[in-house]
Amino acid sequence: MRRPTTDVRLLRWFASSGLFAVPQAAAPIAFALIALPLTGDAASGAAMMLAMTLAQVIGAVPITRFGRRFSPLPFVRTLIGLRALALVGIAVLAATDAPFALVVGGAAAAGLVNGAAFGTLRAVLNHLVPVSRLPRALGVAATLNEVTFVASPVLAAALGGISPQAAVWAMVLLGVGPLFLLPRVASATAPGPEHRRSRLRLTPIIALWLVCAAASAAAISAIEIGAVSMAVSFGLPAAWGVVFPVALCVTSICGGIWVSVRNRVPRRRTVLAWLAVTGLGVASVGLGHSVTATVVGALLVGSVLAPLATYYSLVLDRLVEPEHRAEVFAQLRTASALGIILSSALISLVSLEATFTVVIALMGAVLLLAGGVFTRAWVQGRRRRLAREADALRAHDALRTDAVRESDATEEPVGSSV
Repeated sequence: MRRPTTDVRLLRWFASSGLFAVPQAAAPIAFALIALPLTGDAASGAAMMLAMTLAQVIGAVPITRFGRRFSPLPFVRTLIGLRALALVGIAVLAATDAPFALVVGGAAAAGLVNGAAFGTLRAVLNHLVPVSRLPRALGVAATLNEVTFVASPVLAAALGGISPQAAVWAMVLLGVGPLFLLPRVASATAPGPEHRRSRLRLTPIIALWLVCAAASAAAISAIEIGAVSMAVSFGLPAAWGVVFPVALCVTSICGGIWVSVRNRVPRRRTVLAWLAVTGLGVASVGLGHSVTATVVGALLVGSVLAPLATYYSLVLDRLVEPEHRAEVFAQLRTASALGIILSSALISLVSLEATFTVVIALMGAVLLLAGGVFTRAWVQGRRRRLAREADALRAHDALRTDAVRESDATEEPVGSSV
C-alpha cells in the first residue's frame, strides 16, 4: 500500500488546524444563545467564555508537560476527544434546563485542554515541513484560522436561530474533525526519558515574544469585543458593529496569503514596523472618534495580524529544543488568551476608552522593548564582526611578517662570493 506523500499529509494537517479552531471561534455566539434561555440574559454567555479562557490558561502548561510521555498525535487526539465530550455535556445540560453553573463548568472543561492541544498540534507541523518551508506553512495556517474565525460565528448564529443546542452540536461535529484528519507521522514520537525530565527555561527573549503576543491579542480583542459599543457610540445600529471585525479579518486573510507567498523569515526592522503598525492602528481606533478612523485602524491591525503571529511562532520555534516546542506553543496560546482576558475585563469593568488607552500604552512598551533587544543584538553582532575582522587582519599581518623574515634569512648576503 502506497504511503501518503508529505504534501497530502500537510493538507490534512491544515484542515485539522482550521477545524480545531471552530469551537473557540463559534463559542461567543453559541454560548450567548445557550445562556439566553437559561438566565434570560445573552450577556451571561460571557461568563462561559471567561470560564473557558481561564481554564485554558490554567491547564495549558501542566497538561502539555504531562503529555510529553506520550506520542504527540495520539495525545492531541485524546485532548480533542475530551473537549468534544465537554461540549456534548454543554448541549445536554442546556437541553435539560440544568443550573447555569453546571453549564459554565462544562465550558471550563472544554477550555482546560485547549492550550495543550494547540501546542501539541503546532509542534507536529515541524515533522511535516522543512525549516525552509515553515514560514509558508504557518502563513497558510494563519489564513485558514482567520477564515475559521469569520465563518464560524456566522454558522453558529444561523444554526442558533433553529436551536441553541444546534450551534453547540455544530461545534462538536466540526471540532472533532482532527480526530480523523490528522495524518500518521512516523517521526512524531515521544521524547526519551532524559528529555522528558528536562524543563523549558523561560529566558528573557522568550518572555519578550510571549508578551508581544499578549499585546497583539489585546489589541485585536479590544476591537472585536468593543465593536458593538463603538458602533452605538457613533450613532449607528448595533448590528453595524460587525463592520469593524470584518475589516480586521479581511486584511488579516490578505496578510496570511502574503506571508505564504513570500515564505521568508522577516528582518528585525520589519517586525518592529509591524508592531508599530499595530500600535498605530489601535491608536486610530481609540483616539480617532469616527467611523472612518476606526475602520482604517481595524484594517491596519488586521494587515499585520498574520505576519506577526507567524513570526512569533517561528522565533519561538528556534529558541527552544524540539522536546519543548509543544510547551512553548502552549504558552504562546496562553499569552494570547491573557491578552484577550485583559481587554475583555477592561471593557466590562472600566470603559472602552480606558481599554484602548491601556492597549496603546502596552503596544508602545513592547515596541520599545523589542527595539531595545534588536538594537542590542545588532550592536553585539557588529562588535563580534569587527573583532573577527581585527583578528583576521592581525593574522594576515603576522603571516606577512613571518614571510618577510623567512625571505631575509634565506637571501644570500651581497659580496659573499669570490
